[in-house]
Amino acid sequence: GPQIGTFAASSFPKPGQTGNDWSWVQVSSGNTQPATVYGWGKGDATVHGSTAAGVGAAICRSGRTTGWHCGSIVALNQTVTYSSGETILNLTRTTACSEGGDSGGSFLTTVGQAQGVLSGGSGSCVGKHRSSRSYFQPLLPILSAYGLTLKTG
Repeated sequence: GPQIGTFAASSFPKPGQTGNDWSWVQVSSGNTQPATVYGWGKGDATVHGSTAAGVGAAICRSGRTTGWHCGSIVALNQTVTYSSGETILNLTRTTACSEGGDSGGSFLTTVGQAQGVLSGGSGSCVGKHRSSRSYFQPLLPILSAYGLTLKTG
């Protein structure tokens, strides 16, 4: 697609190291981004705020590979070591399925509170025995780390 901005900054540890998984893009002048999350044909979701949800909350996620999937928050402040050796801190575990290529996709509650971005997971979004653990990096620490403000509608 067309370029809408430029890469500004990121954090991701090297194999054997520990850290956060996040990045951001500076939107170029002349481009405006809506305060919505793409719904992959199921209706886009308006972002109303960024109140962090707790264990048991219903959440949905948008991803390039598998589209729109929902689940619930299972655990907070999780540490995950990926098979490639990177250890990611402070992730939130959910039951929303995800697959490779969905990383960086948005998570939000069913009432439009932005929660974070997909870091990784395991499982599958296909078949009648779908199962998954997906982990997102919570949004508020990302906004704080870079001095960013969430666009809401």
